[in-house]
Amino acid sequence: MQEDEQVVSGKGWRMIKPDEASDTRKEVGLTEAIERYGRKRSYSVENMMEGIEATTGSTTNAPPRKKVKPAPPPPISTTVMSAAPPSPLPSPNGSPPPENIWPSAPPSGHSSPQPHAPVQPDLSLATLLTLPSLLAHFSNLPPQLQSHVLLTFLRHSPLPVLRTLHSVLTPTLARDFLSLLPAELVSLILSYLSFADLARASRVSKTWRAIIDSDPVLWRELLKTTKIWFGGNTENAFADAIFARRRRLGTPLSSSLPLPHPYKMLFKSRHLTRTRWVQNQNPKRITFPAHGRSVVTCLIFSHGRIISASDDHSIHVYCPVTGTLVRSLDGHDGGVWALAATKNTLVSGSTDRTVRIWDLSTGRCTHVFGGHTSTVRCLAIVKPEWIDVQNENGTTTREKWPKRPLIVTGSRDHSLRVWTLPRPGDDEYRCYSADDTEVDPSEDEVDDNPYHRVHLEGHDHAVRALAARGRTMISGSYDCTVRVWDIINGACKWVLVGHTQKVYSVVLDIYRGLACSGSMDGTVRVWDLNTGACSHMLQGHTSLVGLLGLSPSHLVSAAADSTLRIWDPETGELQHTLAAHNGAITCFQHDEFKVLSGSDGTLKMWDIRDGTQVRDLLTGIVGVWQVIFEGRWCIAASNRTDSTVLDVWDFGGEDGDEEWVGEPPGGLYDEDTDDEDEFDVNEGELGVDPMDQDVEVSPSDLDEAFAEDPDVAEDEEDRLGEWEAPSKLPIPTQPATRSLGSRLESHRPVRGRLLLAPADASSSSTSTRSRPLPTNDETPTRPRIRNMIPRRR
Repeated sequence: MQEDEQVVSGKGWRMIKPDEASDTRKEVGLTEAIERYGRKRSYSVENMMEGIEATTGSTTNAPPRKKVKPAPPPPISTTVMSAAPPSPLPSPNGSPPPENIWPSAPPSGHSSPQPHAPVQPDLSLATLLTLPSLLAHFSNLPPQLQSHVLLTFLRHSPLPVLRTLHSVLTPTLARDFLSLLPAELVSLILSYLSFADLARASRVSKTWRAIIDSDPVLWRELLKTTKIWFGGNTENAFADAIFARRRRLGTPLSSSLPLPHPYKMLFKSRHLTRTRWVQNQNPKRITFPAHGRSVVTCLIFSHGRIISASDDHSIHVYCPVTGTLVRSLDGHDGGVWALAATKNTLVSGSTDRTVRIWDLSTGRCTHVFGGHTSTVRCLAIVKPEWIDVQNENGTTTREKWPKRPLIVTGSRDHSLRVWTLPRPGDDEYRCYSADDTEVDPSEDEVDDNPYHRVHLEGHDHAVRALAARGRTMISGSYDCTVRVWDIINGACKWVLVGHTQKVYSVVLDIYRGLACSGSMDGTVRVWDLNTGACSHMLQGHTSLVGLLGLSPSHLVSAAADSTLRIWDPETGELQHTLAAHNGAITCFQHDEFKVLSGSDGTLKMWDIRDGTQVRDLLTGIVGVWQVIFEGRWCIAASNRTDSTVLDVWDFGGEDGDEEWVGEPPGGLYDEDTDDEDEFDVNEGELGVDPMDQDVEVSPSDLDEAFAEDPDVAEDEEDRLGEWEAPSKLPIPTQPATRSLGSRLESHRPVRGRLLLAPADASSSSTSTRSRPLPTNDETPTRPRIRNMIPRRR
């Protein structure tokens, strides 16, 4: 095309002729100018953001889609040109139309590259320089137009810019309402969530998890709404045990999350107990032999250890995971019929009439107590706990009894005894018959035993069962009576008369002030400990009620009539009758969700709430001796034709089950509290505890006691056996007392205790014939008559 006049132009621009300019001057506002500028810029971007709506209203043609080789940008000119105004707004004469700036696409066969759109660096720089003026204009706009301007900017912003905006805006606009609201409102809001929703909410952030896990009100209400809150006593005992365990183990690292409240742990444990035992149809199970072919008389589960006792005189400790025998505790000369454990201490009672204390960590027998004249048939460890004590003026105070753990034992010699439980590191004591089989343990002078406290006499026949908590103990005897004792001062508070035949089982609830007893007369009686009256007589069984179990909501009785009955201990109402066994119930255990019962050939699980049978855990066996469960573990001892075996079930196995904390029967936990230590430290200030006094013996007393040395011969013919005692008892070769300096050097709190050395096994005796031991059924049931002649020790 021929031009009449020379056109002033350059690369990417040209001078506009006067006649090409618009005759009318049109002024535009800020919004329209920004939109026009945005439309022009959109043409120069090769890859526009996906999902961004293009600006409508433009009639110009888009540049070609063919990708061309990019050319280097031209240098920024410092000369202000007439075609590039120093303002982002259009000039009064207007800008040239885009079609004159953007040449049309060349033919397909054209080999020259397509030129780029002008970058206009001068306009960008000018816009940046006028940013304060632009912000001033933006501030003067109404909110609606400000939103429109920002949306327009966002529509034409690339993805990296949007990400930067997101990282800036998110923390500014975010508000954690749980951390800003008061704790009461937070508990109220979270109380509307289910357990599953709370578990998901605790994963939002560490702050939310700390708030949810540490809220006791939230978890207490959740326990109540799901009907697994059982009055408060067991829940408080669980919380106290968890707090005591944390104090013993120490606080966690500061960088870790705060520990959850015990109510949260309790909810999870009870939720798992309620669901896993029913839903897990194939729990892990191992079976291994134990005690040869002998009867398993006792079975307990303590601190991840299975402890079993048998009539073969042995006590075994097994690992529940592998079933391996960890330790074998040998020392009794008769069948072991009573067991109790706390931490690493085990207490056992036997037909050899002794009580032995074992260190489970080493398997060593540290103490042997003699004094009972017949089989030790039942025993219990009484841990210190807070109880309500009624004073003489009628007021009730909260006190902790006993001051330190005690042992209570019941025997066929018609009596009970109270002993102090030795602590680890306390001085050892072994009765004179412990290492000399020719010495009758019943002849041991318990007054010389610093651990013996009280001898409780009053029953007219063998003591078959006992239960003790705090200061209170109840005992059931073959004399058809139940007695209530104060184990601190030895007083008999009540003699509960009503059964017409032998009493075989008793249970105690000191929080509700009631006791229950089962008898051969087929009845179960509920007694009021405050008045000594019989509150309810539960009838329905047709034979011996040999087993009882008490939980906060249920009283369960098992009888020889092959049935179990579930009662309401408050009202005496019969709730359910469990009748599916074919023989006498030999063992059972229950909690607030289930009952496990064993009889001839089967071990069954029942739903305690509706009385239905859930499943059979064992079938096709000869008999079930014992069954226990705690948390995820269940252990049963049974007889398989010619051998005795232990079966162990693990109902856990999934992630998170490590926090499944089992609740021991009766709510008795093996966790010491700071209060127990406080009693020992401040003993001098609080006064001497009547159950924590130690015998003070002076050398003059010893000389007086040893002044006479008569030969002692005791020939008594028992009802079912003949027992012979040696004519002369051994004399300890070590001194019976120790100086104060030696006590201080031992670094053990002895507090003036009479220390007795173990008897010398090599001591002489005039009788060389060993005394025969009676069988289980041949132990005497009447008290032995002692010769009170002073004997030399």
